[in-house]
Amino acid sequence: DDSANYNVAYGVTALDAITTGDQNVAVGYDSMTDNTTGAENVAVGKSSLANNTTGSRNISIGAASLLNHTTGDDNVAVGTNALYYTTTASDNVAVGMSALYANTTGAGNVALGKSALTANTTASNSVAVGIDAMKANTTGDANSALGKGALQANTTGASNNAFGRSALYANTTGNYNSAFGRNA
Repeated sequence: DDSANYNVAYGVTALDAITTGDQNVAVGYDSMTDNTTGAENVAVGKSSLANNTTGSRNISIGAASLLNHTTGDDNVAVGTNALYYTTTASDNVAVGMSALYANTTGAGNVALGKSALTANTTASNSVAVGIDAMKANTTGDANSALGKGALQANTTGASNNAFGRSALYANTTGNYNSAFGRNA
C-alpha cells in the first residue's frame, strides 16, 4: 500500500501534503505542511518543519524551528527559530532560541544555548555550549566553544578550542588556537 500510515496531525494545514511518509507527528498550525514522503519526524509548534518534504527522523519543537528545512535527516531543533534557515543539512542539534539560526547546509553541529552558533551558515562539525557561544561564526569548521560568549566573534577561524566564559572572545579568523579559563 502506497498510502501514509501511523501519522498524527493536529492543527490547520498540519501534514496536509503527506503522500507516503509514515510515523510522523505534527502539532500546530502549518507544522510539516509540505511533508510528502518524510518519515518518523516530530514537529510541535507553529510552522515547525513547515517546508520539510522528504527529510526523515527530524525533531522540531518550537515555533518556526527547522522552518526552511526540506530534505536533511536526523536534526534536532528545540526552541523558537532554532535551525530556522537549515535546508538540506543533516545531523545537527540546536537547543535554545535562535540556536544555529542561519545555518543552511552545515552538518554535524551542536549548539546549546540562546543564540549559540546563530550566524553559522555552512560550517560543519562545531560544538558551541553557552549563551552567545560562537555567535558570529559563519564558515569556520571544527571549532569547540564552552562557556557564555566563548569564541563569540569568531567568523571563519577553524579548529579552535575555547573553554571558559568569553574564552577566545575576540578571535575572528585565527586557526588552531586553544584557550582555557575565563577571558583567556
